[in-house]
Amino acid sequence: MSAIATKNTGIAAASLGVKPPAHPTYDLKGVIQLALSEDAGDLGDVTCKATIPVDMEVEAHFLAKEDGIIAGIALAEMVFNEVDHTLKVDWSRKDGDKIHKGLQFGKVHGRAHSIVVAERVVLNFMQRMSGIATLTKAMADAAHPAYILETRKTAPGLRLVDKWAVLIGGGQNHRMGLFDMVMIKDNHISIAGGVTNALKSVDQYLASNNIQMGVEVETRTLEEVNEALDYASQSKTSLTRIMLDNMVVPLPHGDIDVTMLKEAVELISGRFETEASGNVTLETVHKIGQTGVMYISSGALTHSVKALDISLKIDTELALEVSRRTKRG
Repeated sequence: MSAIATKNTGIAAASLGVKPPAHPTYDLKGVIQLALSEDAGDLGDVTCKATIPVDMEVEAHFLAKEDGIIAGIALAEMVFNEVDHTLKVDWSRKDGDKIHKGLQFGKVHGRAHSIVVAERVVLNFMQRMSGIATLTKAMADAAHPAYILETRKTAPGLRLVDKWAVLIGGGQNHRMGLFDMVMIKDNHISIAGGVTNALKSVDQYLASNNIQMGVEVETRTLEEVNEALDYASQSKTSLTRIMLDNMVVPLPHGDIDVTMLKEAVELISGRFETEASGNVTLETVHKIGQTGVMYISSGALTHSVKALDISLKIDTELALEVSRRTKRG
């Protein structure tokens, strides 16, 4: 199933502001079903069955408990639709919008049992995605004019969901997996016997298999940058991007030295795309972005995400009172 297939998902067109990235085998509906299944187990929600009349209808409201960028609205609608297609969901915000502490930004109406069953799965997706989108937005703004990318350091099984959140936050996607881009990293280079040998092997493989796709090579020194450039100047190559890895040197008191990165960018001089990697944080990304590098990749966008605090409450007045008392709303 294609990840971009949204037919019969129950998502309103207005909610799908940012489409999920494409993947040839990822089953987004299957991921939702797995999340619901691990929650339900073999008996379903025994608490709901014991306390909530089957035919009772209620209205529940989404409440932001901190400032950030909302993400996962379209996915939330898919979850609600999977649990109960009769549930009605309305939003005052869309994916990628700013939300602030105390804001009620959406509501769902229908069978109380269905809403409570869907609640935790919906929030788990939305809180994680919103945390990723919030950090991505901050880093993308700071990195300008460079573009911010995530990596493959995503939660197992949630690759597409995490990368979707990056798009919602204003970042761009790096390769989806092992299949959609050749990325020659340090281990490949060591095994191949150097940058030149690795690039030559990739070009031969792509040509013999009639494959056309982007090729990126990781470089760790200026000598490796020059080696990649020398090979490209003498051979027909599919090389499209040079990664400049750990050329940002940390200094005392949180500062960084980007001299080596600047030299590498100047050596390449626009002949290939450039990507900075290593020692990328919210505090350092602005200085890195001023070096002339085209892309900046950060694994922290997805592997160290802090979930954004969001709740779904039926008794919203009581929820707001509790939030004020605990200073969370």
